[in-house]
Amino acid sequence: MDITNGCSQPAQEGPEEYFTGSTRIDPLFDPRDEARAAGASVTFEPGARTAWHTHPLGQRLIITDGCGLVQRDGGPIAQVRAGDVVWFPPGEKHWHGATPETAMTHIAIQEEQDGEVVTWLEHVSDEEYAPPE
Repeated sequence: MDITNGCSQPAQEGPEEYFTGSTRIDPLFDPRDEARAAGASVTFEPGARTAWHTHPLGQRLIITDGCGLVQRDGGPIAQVRAGDVVWFPPGEKHWHGATPETAMTHIAIQEEQDGEVVTWLEHVSDEEYAPPE
């Protein structure tokens, strides 16, 4: 058994290369031994979002606070709230983040494949980031 002290892993800002707006990433766990899963808690301030991206083995988001937006390529923007769980299948191009008016926090869990966890793509434009009415 191994318990990681939550205060021992410093938070970091989401890099501008992959995020629009103010985001904070709090690492939770990395792959260890034969396990491939990694997890982080990510907080998006109002208007903040990821760039488009994919995961080789998919990604699960557990919305823990606030209200946010998610979208897969070619699909409609969906609103998510605390308690919702989102699954993006392997290789599915998608983005996620806060609404323009509210912050959102989620736990993101994804697995490594051949040392890769995510492939970052282009930023989500302001036109694409138009929440549903």
